[in-house]
Amino acid sequence: MRTLIYLLIGIVFGITMFKSEAASWYRIYEMFRFDSFHMYGIIGTALFFGAITILIIKRFDITSFYGEKINFPPKQKSFARYAIGGILFGLGWALAGACPGPMFTLLGAGFSPIIVVIIASLLGTFVYGLLKDKLPH
Repeated sequence: MRTLIYLLIGIVFGITMFKSEAASWYRIYEMFRFDSFHMYGIIGTALFFGAITILIIKRFDITSFYGEKINFPPKQKSFARYAIGGILFGLGWALAGACPGPMFTLLGAGFSPIIVVIIASLLGTFVYGLLKDKLPH
């Protein structure tokens, strides 16, 4: 049952990403050239509502739909790790024209070249899994 719920949430998320043009390579290109506020507005709205939602979850000790406690582990303080990770993520996003969210949306919309990006992402995730114990976290 959980799988079906997650699948439906993913489908709604994908439709939202596509209809808002957040999965559009052109909109992403505009964002990186600072030509349009469109993507910054979407990202800013998501950050705002995400922060409010986390505050509500923490303040009222809200549990998941399945009654499980929602934990927020403390963040590790290391500017370098976030800077390096952000730079790598941004470079990948700029080169691929898509971050992980819209990749599957683009595939579902029929943009087959995104398969190369999805395969590279899965390979990168696999390599990270192999090396994570050797990396300075």
